[in-house]
Amino acid sequence: MQFSTRLAFLDDAYMAACEGKVLHVNERGGIILDATNFYATSGGQPGDTGILERDGAPVRIAATVTGQSKAEIVLVPDANQSLPRVGEPVIGRIDWERRLKLMRMHTACHILSVVCPFPITSANITEEESRVDFDIPEAGITKESVSAAIMEIVGGAHPVYSQWITEAELDANPSIVRSKNVRPPRGLGRIRLVVIGDGAAVDSQPCGGTHVRSTAEVGPVHIAKIEKKGRENRRFRIRFGEPPAN
Repeated sequence: MQFSTRLAFLDDAYMAACEGKVLHVNERGGIILDATNFYATSGGQPGDTGILERDGAPVRIAATVTGQSKAEIVLVPDANQSLPRVGEPVIGRIDWERRLKLMRMHTACHILSVVCPFPITSANITEEESRVDFDIPEAGITKESVSAAIMEIVGGAHPVYSQWITEAELDANPSIVRSKNVRPPRGLGRIRLVVIGDGAAVDSQPCGGTHVRSTAEVGPVHIAKIEKKGRENRRFRIRFGEPPAN
């Protein structure tokens, strides 16, 4: 049986706690709620960790993944946890410090894709460093120039927000999809866009992840390394903080 979870983080990525009710506990102990603020691993962004508060012992959540569909969110508990029963009310509390780092980093990766407007072949986001691979035949790009361009956008304090378009609108404008290998999830009739800047002045692209509300919240970041990973593939490693002094 397939279940559906209300994805509360789509409406408010800053929701540190969310009330929910247990819909199902699968054969592996995975917990499915009717509503959650826990983001499931997808699009290069790792899933949330945290706890479920309940009348009994709290349940530590080690990972969050999708189930039979993108709408079915499965909270994976640590080993040897006392699991809740179906129908039980709980409060999900994410590891907020970790989530905020991921939101800042994910937003930084969007900005990187503006500075380097090339097809994305792969991406992976972590709390301290992320990588984005671009299809670039001839690089001719330095980490210093890219870092400076990223920080110019960060310093502009541009708003970051969501909009929704229909699948038909996406079909009419396929160029807004930056990734060569990952397509936006379909079947719901609409696609979520993450927009940077008033009137999408900086960027607009399909994404289901979590992001900060302003580019200013990203803080200092820099390109630590640009690696050649094939004839037309360049890997950009982006890290928090100022670039190290030469």
